[in-house]
Amino acid sequence: MGKRFQQAGLIVLGAAIGVAASLHFSATAQRNSVIGQLPVDDLRLFSEVFGRIKNDYVEPVEDKRLLKEAINGMLTGLDPHSAFLDQDAFKDLQVGTQGEFGGLGIEVGAEDGFVRVVAPIEDTPAYRAGIRAGDLIIRLDGASLKGVTLNDAVKRMRGKPNTEVRLSVIRKGEAEPLEFKLKRDVIRVKSVKARMQEPGYGVLRVTQFQEHTGENLVQAVNDLYREAGGDLKGLVLDLRMNPGGLLNAAVAVSAAFLQKDALVVYTDGRTDDARMRLTASRENYARGPLRDDYLRNLPAGAKTVPIVVLVNGGSASASEIVAGALQDHKRATVIGTQTFGKGSVQTILPLPNNQAVKLTTARYYTPNGRSIQAKGIAPDFVVEDPAEGRVFMREADLRRHLTGDGEKPEGAQSGKPAEGEKPAEPKEAAKPAARAPAREPNVPREDVQLAAALKHLKGQPLTSAAAK
Repeated sequence: MGKRFQQAGLIVLGAAIGVAASLHFSATAQRNSVIGQLPVDDLRLFSEVFGRIKNDYVEPVEDKRLLKEAINGMLTGLDPHSAFLDQDAFKDLQVGTQGEFGGLGIEVGAEDGFVRVVAPIEDTPAYRAGIRAGDLIIRLDGASLKGVTLNDAVKRMRGKPNTEVRLSVIRKGEAEPLEFKLKRDVIRVKSVKARMQEPGYGVLRVTQFQEHTGENLVQAVNDLYREAGGDLKGLVLDLRMNPGGLLNAAVAVSAAFLQKDALVVYTDGRTDDARMRLTASRENYARGPLRDDYLRNLPAGAKTVPIVVLVNGGSASASEIVAGALQDHKRATVIGTQTFGKGSVQTILPLPNNQAVKLTTARYYTPNGRSIQAKGIAPDFVVEDPAEGRVFMREADLRRHLTGDGEKPEGAQSGKPAEGEKPAEPKEAAKPAARAPAREPNVPREDVQLAAALKHLKGQPLTSAAAK
């Protein structure tokens, strides 16, 4: 993850310099490996297209713009998560992981040339306006987003607080696009929230994995134990609609409830740096050599208190790492619906002039060796909540998604789940608890998944009646 790339040489030819046949590209990484010569015929084709645009396009185009778009195309053509980050995008990424930025509060991905909502962030303008996971944003302030890079689309959605933005959204089940008018705000994401749901039973809600999520979790757990008089009977870890975030924060949340040095997640990729084994140890969650091991401040009961993890189709990436780790170690029961399935590692590779490449470099695996990519985490008990009315878009539905282990490539093209080996089941096959009946109008919606979690913690069976 901390690999430093040094450019040894990069030459891109246009037709004007006419030496495409002699072009070589070499990139020297820290291990001094060299990528071989690129195909001359393909370089000639690139040179020809470059020249045609320069000579024949309706308006003059700067070389810098063409080359930048070529780089964007290279990366966005790989998978939905790789991207080139210019100075603004790189800065926005750094600011976003610290938990405060100006914008709408939407976690997004690229799909069909538009922007697909992975999950709205709680207590943000998008969340309050009713933007849902799976929504396809097609227009922003009346301008089409077709063909606009994901970074540019995010840049347009962010802006000064109190300025308005109009979104046109296609939603499954709706005949016409939906129009939303939102007012930008300073997005201060409080990543951990805690409350005592019932005497002795606490709920920890993690909305996103950020730089200080681990420390915030410790404080929240201590608050719950204090409120419970030191005796917590059960804990619900709510990861629903959590789009992910920082890997070390996911390790911290997992390590809070696992025994020291237990395996949390491992990754596998082509390079040595892409192959990691991350355990519940300080060096894997506390950034920097001088950072304090804040998990030492947890009450001893955190390692043994019964836990239920709540997930749904909006639980992605880091959320899936936590759910998979606690499930594999039989530390928690997972309740809800199948997760999003983003099990790929994006490494930020800095470039000159405060730019960077966000490149997919590996796949995530749970401690028992289950691939998360394009599959997600299957709950131990399936409890659906039809009152939500959400239709979740998952990783496997995205075009050009990185295939998961055992997934056939044609599954990615068709958008249908690919046939392949089923992941190992850590406990038993997921048991469906029948859906709750649709609620009557103007009747407050009960959180049936949370209700099921509390019933399970109390030792009550999850039946149709339990889900009501």
